[in-house]
Amino acid sequence: SEEDNHPSGGEAGDPGQSHGEHGLSLLHRLRCPGGGRVLPRIPPALRSGCFLFLLEIICRITISVIGGPFTLYPMIKLIITHPGSAHKDDFLACCVLIAENRVSIHRNDPDSDDLDDSSVAVIDVGDRHEPNKKNFDHHQFPRDRVPTCSLSLVLQDLGLYDDARSFCDWLETAEWFDCRGANATADWLGVKREIIGRMSSPIELSLLRRFASQNEHLPGEPLWEIMKMIGKDLVDYLGGLRRRLQYIGEHSEVWNIERESHSLVAIYLPRTHPLPDDPSMGLPRFIEENGLATKAHAMIYPDRRGKGYGLCRYNDHPSMDFNRISNEPDVHFVHAARFIAKTSATDSQRLQDLLFKSYSGYS
Repeated sequence: SEEDNHPSGGEAGDPGQSHGEHGLSLLHRLRCPGGGRVLPRIPPALRSGCFLFLLEIICRITISVIGGPFTLYPMIKLIITHPGSAHKDDFLACCVLIAENRVSIHRNDPDSDDLDDSSVAVIDVGDRHEPNKKNFDHHQFPRDRVPTCSLSLVLQDLGLYDDARSFCDWLETAEWFDCRGANATADWLGVKREIIGRMSSPIELSLLRRFASQNEHLPGEPLWEIMKMIGKDLVDYLGGLRRRLQYIGEHSEVWNIERESHSLVAIYLPRTHPLPDDPSMGLPRFIEENGLATKAHAMIYPDRRGKGYGLCRYNDHPSMDFNRISNEPDVHFVHAARFIAKTSATDSQRLQDLLFKSYSGYS
């Protein structure tokens, strides 16, 4: 909202306004290693300058007393990246930074003042990696270093890199492509060179071309706003998925179902209140992180469109064919590709029965 974009939300004439602006800025920049804010956004009713000034003092005293893994990220007033052709790494690095910094992006070579100014983020140019000065270039790294691009460096600075490498399967490939080129990346992936070209998207190509076509990108312009959406979606995805995995860990059950000489492993997530917007989100990642990827056959989760459950193959497991239960009276949907089914059943025993009836190794 407009109020959220105001430095403090306080009213004009507030005697603590200048302190409040700094206090709110401090609180919005205080982060833990996972990248999330230590404190949530301050409600408008509490945004008086005096209140924020006191909160700032408490915050500083707390940090100085307990120490701890907190980082104060300086505000950024400008982003500079290289002119000429645009690449995925510098584009996405800028997206991530403008997710919470409403600043312009200049595409030009930085001067020494830019490189020494910690309020100017210099991306993919400058031959310096100095996080304290917000310089994020990787071109000076040795050739034999593990592929690291400017996006990698920005995510590291924000404390998001480890989760990004765990949750974003595309990131390592992007690092290789930027640092090693298409041929080496194809060899690393174990595919033919022409496959790399077939993976290109017209969305990506158009965005990069438009980004490269201007020397300056300003807040409010269509491309800048799209970039902000991309950056915010990425940051929110990383934080949301980590919280989601914690939620699944607290509520899910691993079902080891045995019938005669057959066994089946499924991850069951019971219905909770309130129900998450996307009940199945994070289940595959949870399976991988808990060493179940080679064992799991299926996932069971609440159906957000009804009171029953969804049954789904894990990793397209070839033994699960939900068309086998399409005639069951409590199954109201089976996808034509047979990988998912919906049932009104809620009883655990009935859900296990449906899973086994869908198992092609059991008759």
